Amino acid sequence: MAALGLTWVRIGEFAWGRLEPTPGDLHFGWLDEAIAVLGAAGLRVVLGTPTATPPRWMLTRHPDMLAVDDQGRLRGFGSRRHYCFSHAGYLEECRRITTLLAQRYGANPHVAAWQTDNEYGCHDTVISYSEAARAAFRGWLRMAYPGNGNDGDIGALNAAWGNVFWSMDYADFDEIDLPNLTVTEPNPAHVLAFRRFSSDQVVAFNRAQVDIIRQHSAAPVSHNYMGRVTDFDHFDLGADLDIATWDSYPLGFLEDRVGATPEQQRHFARQGDPDFQAFHHDLYRAVGAAQGAHGAGRGRWWVMEQQPGPVNWAPHNPAPLPGMVRLWTWEAFAHGAEAVCYFRWRQAPFAQEQMHTGMLRPDGAEAQAFHEAAMVAAELADAPDVAQRQARVGLIFDYGAEWMWQIQPHGAGLCYFDLVLQHYRALRRLGLSVDILPPSVRDFAGYGLVLAPGLMVVPDDLKAALSASGAQVLIGPRTAARDGEFRMPVPLPPAWNGLDVTVSRLQSLRADMPVPLAGGGAVTGWLEELEGGAEVVLRTASGDAVAMRAGKVTYMGGWGDGEALRLLLSELCALAGIAVQELPEGVRIRDTGTERFWFNHNPHPVDTPVGALPVAGVLRVPV
Repeated sequence: MAALGLTWVRIGEFAWGRLEPTPGDLHFGWLDEAIAVLGAAGLRVVLGTPTATPPRWMLTRHPDMLAVDDQGRLRGFGSRRHYCFSHAGYLEECRRITTLLAQRYGANPHVAAWQTDNEYGCHDTVISYSEAARAAFRGWLRMAYPGNGNDGDIGALNAAWGNVFWSMDYADFDEIDLPNLTVTEPNPAHVLAFRRFSSDQVVAFNRAQVDIIRQHSAAPVSHNYMGRVTDFDHFDLGADLDIATWDSYPLGFLEDRVGATPEQQRHFARQGDPDFQAFHHDLYRAVGAAQGAHGAGRGRWWVMEQQPGPVNWAPHNPAPLPGMVRLWTWEAFAHGAEAVCYFRWRQAPFAQEQMHTGMLRPDGAEAQAFHEAAMVAAELADAPDVAQRQARVGLIFDYGAEWMWQIQPHGAGLCYFDLVLQHYRALRRLGLSVDILPPSVRDFAGYGLVLAPGLMVVPDDLKAALSASGAQVLIGPRTAARDGEFRMPVPLPPAWNGLDVTVSRLQSLRADMPVPLAGGGAVTGWLEELEGGAEVVLRTASGDAVAMRAGKVTYMGGWGDGEALRLLLSELCALAGIAVQELPEGVRIRDTGTERFWFNHNPHPVDTPVGALPVAGVLRVPV
């Protein structure tokens, strides 16, 4: 590992059964030796808490610790993540093992970072309908709707949720069940409260481990997030951490998470989508800044698991083209990663991930990624550090908005994540670098263009901050469409001071019923009818208003396709004084403080303004 040029090694995240094969029978000797061997070679250790894989004896001790799915079925032992975040007994077991690890290795000079658990939310494990979750949810609601005593104000909850509809009023918090197994859809306010509760349970579970580690270690604490896992608020969880990391699998994600067409899946089958990884790089850079110490868009973040070859879990598992592991690594560095780690070192010859490629084959021979990592290590030795800078464009992403769209999509396939990703993709096709921003941001200094599409809840102070920012602001569709209790606000949305626009009616559209726009492009999936005296800047081919503007705030009342977004964003960039350049398909750039990176994600060479880019080509151009 050291000879290859690696500097970090993560260990221990699934090792509870080896650390404690039976209750109280602790075996730390093998881990002591592993850390000593790695440290002696000059490698730094990321030590994981093993709470994602409780051993079998844990279930015997706590038989009610399992999560329950929305159909009331237990999610049992036999793989991983078999626990409910609301189970108090399992939480205490996690505190105990974390304390033992932190006490033993907190001062170890080779343990230079920590990871809590592993991939919260993987396999749809955030939301549980267990008895433990039911009891905890009722307690959470009492705190959310406080009364004069400790029992909460059930009348306030009934009023907030609109429970008069369908005679859903409750007399006591203990009558409130979880929002599953109902005859038809449950009250959306009830579901939203449960989603917020479920997210808070993950944050509290993680915080319990972080607090213990910090008592015994000064090393930074991280967690490895995933691609397109939105069941908990990563910004809330990130506020307790020092480093955000994520697990990047470009080929594994392409078919089931990107939303790519069959043609795009074929074209990028061995390279990965040009924007999906970059979006998460920028998202987790923002999550890494959640503590507020680093400034907007400039947090500490890593790739903790970079795909090194074919994986085992996607619908299809092709091998990356030669050079792609190198490209993915440099792409992460260009977006500000402090470290890129590969998963895994040696391919396991047994169990569920035996088909998951590593840096080494199961027989120990070097695999393709080994040689590409060596290339990157050599290039890093001769390259200056990547200097980050704030982008001119900010894009707000809100986990709460994602939950609200999931609860009430109003049309098949409509999804907040896709809406935001399509805006991000359109910006990148115009050659722009983007900062992802949390919904808590109020300082937009330095941004010439800020986008908040689909941001369902917009507090008044955020509206005011955006309007006063001096930036061009793009909002809609569905921006400010609900209040925090899932009610339609009155005045009707967007109710934006200085913007005379009202959404008077809306409709969702079949996929085969796009509405053409005058000047090019179309609205697909979602279309709103707009009233008001603001300037109409975009119309349908039949003359109806689709986008309206007052001052520097533009409301877009439809889900624009790629061409519609290109035209609208190009105009907004011109108004903001931001230069754009339309890039060839599959080519992307990333601007840093001192240079511009060019990446070719195509399976063929491409001519660019800075010269020909080969397959998997990466070019650094000083600016």
